[in-house]
Amino acid sequence: MKIILYLSVAVIAVAFVLLVVYLTRTLKALEKTMLTVSDTISRLENQLQGVTVETAQLLHKTNALAENIQEKSENLDSIFVNVKNVGNSLQGFNSSLQHVSAKAQNKLDGNQDKIANIIKWTNVSRELYTKWKSRKAEKASVPTVDMRTQNSLGRNM
Repeated sequence: MKIILYLSVAVIAVAFVLLVVYLTRTLKALEKTMLTVSDTISRLENQLQGVTVETAQLLHKTNALAENIQEKSENLDSIFVNVKNVGNSLQGFNSSLQHVSAKAQNKLDGNQDKIANIIKWTNVSRELYTKWKSRKAEKASVPTVDMRTQNSLGRNM
């Protein structure tokens, strides 16, 4: 029985040695894997630091751009307010102009008979003046006979 015991111990020892050999191989493979993972993580960390720096720069540029857009938007707001004021002024001017035009048209309509009479009397007075001038010109062109000339003509006949 001792032999079985020794054989059992020998089998257990061989099994333990095999187990240790396989565990050693597995642990070495795990060590290589862990080194590779560590190297990958270190490279990834460096890349992430670069991305973080670029992201921070991009964020600063975005904030500056947003501030610039805000300033320009505020400037445009004042321009739009001024354009609105100009539009309101033009609308008021147009309203006043329409009011004045309507008022002038009403006065013109009310004075239309008077204007027609003035034009008619102006034409009549112009015709009278023209006739008076033509009669005056006719009288000036008619020869006047001097009395002495008539007396001398009467004796010779």
